[in-house]
Order: sequence, then C-alpha cells, then structure tokens
Amino acid sequence: MPVLQHKRLKVKEAQQMPIAKVLREFVREGELYRRIEDNKSQVAKEAGVPEELFANRVECFACGHRCIIFDGLPGVCRVRFNEGGKLYVPWGYVGALNVDPIEKKPFFHAYPGARTLSFGMLGCDLRCPYCQNWQISQVMKDAVSTMLADFTPITPEEFVKMALRYKAKVLTSTYNEPLITSEWAVALFREGKKFGLVGSYVSNGNATPEVLDYIRPVVDLFKIDLKSMREKNYRELGGKLQPVLDTIRWAWERGFWVEVVTLVVPKFNDSEEELRDAARYIASVSPDIPWHVTAFHPDYLMTDRGATPVKTLIRAAEIGYEEGLKFVYAGNLPGMVGPYENTYCPKCHALLIERYGFQVRRYRIVDGKCPDCSEPIPGIWWKDEEVPHYLRQ
Repeated sequence: MPVLQHKRLKVKEAQQMPIAKVLREFVREGELYRRIEDNKSQVAKEAGVPEELFANRVECFACGHRCIIFDGLPGVCRVRFNEGGKLYVPWGYVGALNVDPIEKKPFFHAYPGARTLSFGMLGCDLRCPYCQNWQISQVMKDAVSTMLADFTPITPEEFVKMALRYKAKVLTSTYNEPLITSEWAVALFREGKKFGLVGSYVSNGNATPEVLDYIRPVVDLFKIDLKSMREKNYRELGGKLQPVLDTIRWAWERGFWVEVVTLVVPKFNDSEEELRDAARYIASVSPDIPWHVTAFHPDYLMTDRGATPVKTLIRAAEIGYEEGLKFVYAGNLPGMVGPYENTYCPKCHALLIERYGFQVRRYRIVDGKCPDCSEPIPGIWWKDEEVPHYLRQ
C-alpha cells in the first residue's frame, strides 16, 4: 500500500510559535460538552478558592475521563480546551495519513482485503509507555513528541477525494485516540458517507455513552483495545478499566461492528489468569466478537523487556477459544502462529478466509455465510457483486 505524499506544515521549529499556539488556529467549538451551572458561590466556598475561578466551567463527554475543564485550560488530552465557557476541539487537519489494508487496523470481519484511508490527529487521553504512535499521541505531554509534531491542513472534501482516488472503501480515525477528535472525524465521515464510504474507529475504548451516540450515525466499525483486566495496570496508563469494559458492551449494544484487541505485553498482562479474564468478559458480551491477541515489541518508553514469545501468543489464542469465543486471532507474527491468522466456520470448521499477515490469500464467504454449511458468519461482508477482483477465486 502506498504512503501518501502530502505537504506538511511544520509546527515546531526555532523560528515558529509553540505548537499549543499554532493548534489554536485549527479548532472550532465542539458539541460534546455542557456548561456547568451549579452554585458557584457554594462550590468556591467549599473549595476555599475565589468564586471567579468556578465561572465558565464545562464538562467534556469525549472520553471516559469526563473532564471538568476550567476557563483557559485544556482537558487531560491537552487538545480540547475551554475558552470563555465554550469547549474548543481539534479541527481541519491531519497529523498522519496513509492508505492501509483494513486487516492492519485490525478488522478481520469487515470488508476483507479492503483499503482504508487512515488518519490521525494530535493528542491522547492515555499515556501508554509502549505507544507506537507516540510522536503524535503524546504531543504537549512529552517534550520530544511536541518538538517532532507536524500536521497537514485539509478539508473534508479533499480528504474524501483522496480516499476515492486510492479506491479506499473505509475511512479510519486511528494512530492517536479518535474519541478526543470525534467532531472532526464525524465531519469527514459525513462527507464520505455521501460516496458510500464506511467510517471506522481504532480506539482505546475509554468512551462515554454520549460520544458513542454522537458518532454512531457515521461510524460502523469500532476496534477497542482491552489493554489489561487489572485496574492497577490501567492506572499506570492514565486510565481506568471499567469505562473500557463498559464501552465494549455499549458499542456492541448500539450496533457497531466491534473487534477487540489485546496487546500481550510480557510482565504486564500476559498471565494466563488475566488473559482468561479478558476472554471471559468479551464472551459475556457476545461470543461473536472477534478477539485479536497481538505481539508486543519494545517501543517508546518500554524497552526493558523483549517481544512477546510465539508460544505465549498461541496460548492466549487457545484461551480465547476455551472461554467460548468463536473467532480468535494471533497477530503481529505472520506465518508463525499456525491457524490463528485465518477465519474458520464455527459450525463445520471450514476455512473461510486465509491470511498471511495483512494479506488475504483466500476468501470463501458467500452472502455472509459459510459456503459449505450455510452458517451465518458474524461481520460486515462484501456483497457478492462488490467482492474485489483480487479476492475472487
């Protein structure tokens, strides 16, 4: 897949303004917030601070932190900020832009073999020490990330024209956390929907019911990271476990096509007990949800341990099946995990989709069903007349 060549606007050079000031030019008033109109005098008195500090506060609903943001300050993500009692949000740019196979997201049960135009913005509501996209996700939290940051101004119309030019079926908000830039993603996806393009999120899952309802009309595919089943681990990443567990259930109940990913990190979340807890929880929401267990490699601030062993990843996949999941995949180790790259019919066990890494080698699903036993296969599949020529046998 090509990496798109596009003109970038550098935002951190010696002769330029600080990035925080530059980004203030690429915002608009958001929709996912409410002003807090409580008794400021009483609240101020209880807090022991001047009353005026409590004026113009807003509550942001973009992520599970539900930040109460004071006038003149940003939220945890550093890119949504309160000015004069209004919440301003990122708008009108991309910080990363590529054409990817949809399997890279990973979505294995949605338009196999499709291209997706993937974009990211700047900022994140978490601070994962192993983040592969830290150059954009940790802007204004990490000094090096802030120094390296750049972005490209773009309009929804330009973005969608690019997707059509590269024959992308899907538009994906990814790389940084899409929830915190939902207003911009919705604008892009609305434009894409006019041309039959599908919207998708690759998210850490730290959502709220409000943001899920907001994006649902234009987002069909929702990948959620379940990074751990331990509250202590989530605290280390700057989040909480329960909002992510809730998001998996909320998203599924709202009709998103959900796939869950757990990056298996040695000495962090790789115990059999924790992996079993994760699989059991996903199965309790629906055994039809695909679970991807993927291999860690040292990155960013976490270089004190080696990559995930193949045997650990295979055992994680086995655990998923033992706990009742119908579709479990082992990722990031192409050709090394046996059958765990492929999709099989849960009824007759026929091979339905053969993969090698992100490449689809064989596609046998017909009208969303197994061609051998007619078992419906959960997912969002190509209509027969839409199947790309390179997938036809």
